[in-house]
Amino acid sequence: MKISKKVAGVEYAIRDIVSAAREIELQGKTVDYLNIGDPVQCGFQPPQNVKQAMIDAINNGNNFYTRSEGLTELTEAIAKKENTKGLSIPSDNILVTNGVSEGLDMVISSIVEEGDEVLLPGPYYPPYASYVRLHGGIPIEFSVDLNSSSPDIDDIKSKITSKTVAICLISPNNPTGLVFNENSLKQIVDIANEHNLYIICDEIYDQIIFDEKFTGIGKVAGDSPVIVLNGFSKVHLMSGWRIGYIAFNNSPQLDNIRENLPKLARVRISTNLPVQYAALESLNGPQDYIPKFVSELKAHRDYVIKRLNEMNGISCSNPKGAFYAFPKIEQNKFNSDKEFVLELLRQKGVLTVHGSGFGEQYGSGHFRIVYLPKMEILESAMNKIEAFVR
Repeated sequence: MKISKKVAGVEYAIRDIVSAAREIELQGKTVDYLNIGDPVQCGFQPPQNVKQAMIDAINNGNNFYTRSEGLTELTEAIAKKENTKGLSIPSDNILVTNGVSEGLDMVISSIVEEGDEVLLPGPYYPPYASYVRLHGGIPIEFSVDLNSSSPDIDDIKSKITSKTVAICLISPNNPTGLVFNENSLKQIVDIANEHNLYIICDEIYDQIIFDEKFTGIGKVAGDSPVIVLNGFSKVHLMSGWRIGYIAFNNSPQLDNIRENLPKLARVRISTNLPVQYAALESLNGPQDYIPKFVSELKAHRDYVIKRLNEMNGISCSNPKGAFYAFPKIEQNKFNSDKEFVLELLRQKGVLTVHGSGFGEQYGSGHFRIVYLPKMEILESAMNKIEAFVR
């Protein structure tokens, strides 16, 4: 029986690589997993009040279909949060989704038709390219300087064609940890306005910032066609509960998508209601766990980046946010970054992700490390990587 070419072309390197690790474990070897950015799997947990809110919602009978757009109290709380970051929107401009991934799928399916092009920051989080291809579009990478965290504005301009429909941004970035500053965001908004393009900005790591204050795109959006994607998996430690949202800027250019995209939400009925009550509590309840979480991650980052840059044949820019390092393989004796990653796994039992899985053009020659695990695991993994490259 046939399978569609669209689905056959979908890739997700972060999880695809796990099958190789399972083969190693079947041989009785231990694997250090540094591949998936899930804080909960690494020992971090949502606060007790958030867990209790979900339990209470279940016990109180809130186990039914709710509004397709999301629980009203939650959309109001989300709008309040996004407005503190620079937007000025009513709760009607929020749509709650089953994670950012569903939100991204909804947005891309609403704006991309066969042959349309979407600009992505190279390297990029793999689902962006996968969803673009799934809906008949073509992902186009633009260059970003990993050391200065600056997008190459001239490169972006050179890659805009009559088929371009959107520019995607991820800040803080996965896989590099770079964070766009206010000037960079303003330049990209200006370019998008000049060429009548959507701006899709993923800010899922917006509070996991180490060295500088985070600037949300809402601060420079004005009335531009900006769509923000965000959720509760990372900062709010609710990864397995799968809840995110889409925030539409107040722009006349977004009238059509604001009217039509919610049809996709109705088709899939609604987002998990008890989890929405937990998300509401995570926004309204105490936030003191977040700086503690970020402080611990900063210590992890400082250690990992120091160790990587002390290794011969490896160099790594300093990530400003999120929880990823994206080291460059300066001296690769293997044929590709994927072979480097697989050999590191086979020889040392350390699972990372090949950089080309985040885009061939700008990801190749790198590999991604997640520095969420406990420090003793990171120390062991860094020792193994150092021995491997030596």
